[in-house]
Amino acid sequence: MAEQQVPTRLVFRVPGIAVLAALLLAICATPVAAAAPYLLWIYLIPVASIVWVLRVRTVADTDGLVAHTLTGSRRVPWRLLRGLRLTGKAGVTAVLDDDTEVALPQVRVRHLPALSFISGGLVPDPTERVPEPDAEPAEVVEEPVDERAPVVEAADPGAARGERAAGPE
Repeated sequence: MAEQQVPTRLVFRVPGIAVLAALLLAICATPVAAAAPYLLWIYLIPVASIVWVLRVRTVADTDGLVAHTLTGSRRVPWRLLRGLRLTGKAGVTAVLDDDTEVALPQVRVRHLPALSFISGGLVPDPTERVPEPDAEPAEVVEEPVDERAPVVEAADPGAARGERAAGPE
């Protein structure tokens, strides 16, 4: 029986085939750019698109997250991560201990189970939560609606080792 390989690094990016769309845009822009010399700037659009596809990504490994944007990169170790904020268009941002937020390009809500796996359980998997059959229903407490998106709290490092954190469930 073959052993199953477990990834140690995940890369969230736009598929490379998107470069072909930018090249097609460049081909379609050629008649417009050939019409006058001052219209050659129109080629900047497909070039910028190619650079964006090749550069923008988020890399997750056992040490933390690295968010690559057009202008730079930012490393976020798992120990500094307080939680994840879900944005309006199914995007995800990292919330650090000092309440600063780091956008995670190309990471979507559907990727949270993979982030949970690669982090060793430090990021909770929202799909794994199963209510206990003997548990009493929780009391409903009405609170004012917060305008900000919810934050998915990261588990403490002890949770990755199998220890349960105390707190409400």
